[in-house]
Amino acid sequence: MPTVMIKGAIQQYDKGTTFESIVKKYQEQYNNSIALIFFNGKMKELNKRLEKDGVISFITTKDSAGYNSYVRTAEMMIVKAVRDIMKEQGNSVHVKIEFTLGNAFYCSVHGGIRVTDEFAVRVEEEMKKIRDRNAPIYKKTYPIDDAIEIFKRQGMHDKERLFHYRRSSTINVYNMEGYYDYFYGYMLPSAGYVNLFKVQAYNGGLLLILPRRENPFELEEFEEQQSLFEQLYLSTKWGDLVNISNVGDLNDAICSGSISDMILVQEALQERRIGEIAAQIFERKNTKFVLVAGPSSSGKTTFSHRLAVQLRSFGLRPHIISMDNYFVNREKTPIDIDGNYNYDVIEALDIDLFNDDMLDLLEGETIELPQFDFKAGKRVYKGKYLKLGEDDILIIEGIHGLNPKSTEELPDENKFKIYISCMTSLNIDEHNRIPSTDARLLRRMVRDARTRGYTAQNTLDMWPNVRAGEDQNIFPFQDSADAVFNSVLIYELAVIKQFAEPLLFNVRQNEPEYYESKRLLKFLEYFVGVDTSTVPGNSLLREFVGGSCFGNE
Repeated sequence: MPTVMIKGAIQQYDKGTTFESIVKKYQEQYNNSIALIFFNGKMKELNKRLEKDGVISFITTKDSAGYNSYVRTAEMMIVKAVRDIMKEQGNSVHVKIEFTLGNAFYCSVHGGIRVTDEFAVRVEEEMKKIRDRNAPIYKKTYPIDDAIEIFKRQGMHDKERLFHYRRSSTINVYNMEGYYDYFYGYMLPSAGYVNLFKVQAYNGGLLLILPRRENPFELEEFEEQQSLFEQLYLSTKWGDLVNISNVGDLNDAICSGSISDMILVQEALQERRIGEIAAQIFERKNTKFVLVAGPSSSGKTTFSHRLAVQLRSFGLRPHIISMDNYFVNREKTPIDIDGNYNYDVIEALDIDLFNDDMLDLLEGETIELPQFDFKAGKRVYKGKYLKLGEDDILIIEGIHGLNPKSTEELPDENKFKIYISCMTSLNIDEHNRIPSTDARLLRRMVRDARTRGYTAQNTLDMWPNVRAGEDQNIFPFQDSADAVFNSVLIYELAVIKQFAEPLLFNVRQNEPEYYESKRLLKFLEYFVGVDTSTVPGNSLLREFVGGSCFGNE
């Protein structure tokens, strides 16, 4: 009988006992559902069996890995529900899980189905039936050819293409009542764990609404984010223009030699969008302050330069200013709970000085712009003067640009707000999204290593604090933007792969960030690599991999 230590206590269990049965007695001690476990330091699904001595600790839905397993299980349920409802139409009906909108996941339905409110109700009812009978989820490892044959029988041609490029000889396949699927990441043992969800029709598709990780016992109402939806939907249409909607399609393009043309088309589509935003700004004749804000690694700097070029084509004279140059001096910088300087909160900026300078410019006065010396920890002045003429306009880049407190003294009619983020539209396959946070994390990791000498471990260690700062200081204000720009490039992860993999391989097994590095390495295995030779010098991607024609190294 294997001996197990749980919460400091030694217990014995029969060999072959499932982890699910072991952890059930501990569930009442936790506010959140136990979703996964660590066994001897390795993450395990609850339907795995005990085979040897070890130490168990719990992962709940309050943890990122546990919450993601909840989401993936719910996604499997909605795909199965639609297939069960439309089973008389065979494999012609399929669901694609496109992107996230707040606490919802937008799903498109293909195969001649018109998504109505009544259809959404049917799907939700079918999901509830699956939940109420606690449909079990089994995982089995298949030889790759056998797995591809399973997916082929179910009409999942996206998975056929994806696994054509798989280096491993086996694939883990999940089975729920005869419905087989592949998911990138761990799953819950049965559908009964997914107790809260809602399905509603939205813009021709379905919204799968789930609890937020911070509040797993409450299902919040979906809040309309039409401008964000439009940009995410536009990105999927851009993918359609180059016949790429998933990683298998991208790999096909790379291996067929057509990647160079696809890169040029993607860059042209993005440049067209920047031009559209420039036209909006030009049409608002009173605009003097273009505020560009977004989360980490969105490409704000390169976007600002490219926007400046477009504005010049309208006869305007743009000047780029970084809000970071208005940081308070080091001794006044707020401290976080770990005792570190916190540059992410708005209190780290000298808002009074910034507003005074901007008002002086608006009134036609000449000001001397500050520059923040990070080494000395203070603002310095180096004789950079600025005066705004009739055709002059400021592009102000900083994470707090959309926060009304940052520009509270400036007239609204003189402000144009832009929200920029890397919102991934490319999927691994139809049922496995690429989280935007992963794309931004990899961008930042590569840039940190190149410009700051950071290791992957350094970036992974600070990332949770970066994300917490974004939740507090950026995302609450995104809906106030006059324009939204999605900086993602459909090909970028195939380029970033070459830079990120060596960094991730350097994270050692005894380091806390090891398992996150292994997850990202596994994720990058899906991509065939592309070198940087075909990436234009003005590409947003150059901000991260180097070689930008704007010199923002």
